[in-house]
Amino acid sequence: MLSWNTRGLMAGVDEAGRGPLAGPVVAAAVILDHAQPIYGLADSKVLSERQRERLFDEIRAKALCCSVAQASVEEIDAINILQATLLAMRRAVDGLRLIPKQVLVDGNRLPVLRMPAEAVIGGDAKVAAISAASILAKVHRDRLCLELHEAHPQYGFAEHKGYCTPGHLAALRAHGACHVHRRSFAPVREALAGMWGDAAGLLP
Repeated sequence: MLSWNTRGLMAGVDEAGRGPLAGPVVAAAVILDHAQPIYGLADSKVLSERQRERLFDEIRAKALCCSVAQASVEEIDAINILQATLLAMRRAVDGLRLIPKQVLVDGNRLPVLRMPAEAVIGGDAKVAAISAASILAKVHRDRLCLELHEAHPQYGFAEHKGYCTPGHLAALRAHGACHVHRRSFAPVREALAGMWGDAAGLLP
């Protein structure tokens, strides 16, 4: 990290992938450059895929700095999804090459950070830097899901992005879980129970 000329810098932080049944949880941290405004920033969930992709490139080009990090499926299963999300957020902030004076985090929980931080409920729709972080995290994770689809096409990751859809649950029952599924999540265990019956209770 660089600590020079950071007076007043604020980083926005958000995550993508808390709810899915598979894949890592991804977090991003962004410090915007007010001399290079980015128009159209919003909560990634209300933007189209094309809009997110365009803004992803613009954020990467114009932001003072940004960082994307993640917590693995193994970490999610070991410490739970909330703690894994906070871990990914901390890693994203730690990955910034500039040290922010303040961090604003979407939601109502904060990771442990070295600088002052504030949780902002609905921040992805209120704070431009958080909106930018939500877009980076969402696009990055969606791209990871496309890679998962290439490796495991039978699950349909390209369509559902790991979320709990009827098609995903049907694929779990038909094929079992692969290494990217979160076995600590009840729908994964229940789908496997439907496949293997009582043997699912032996899953690690």
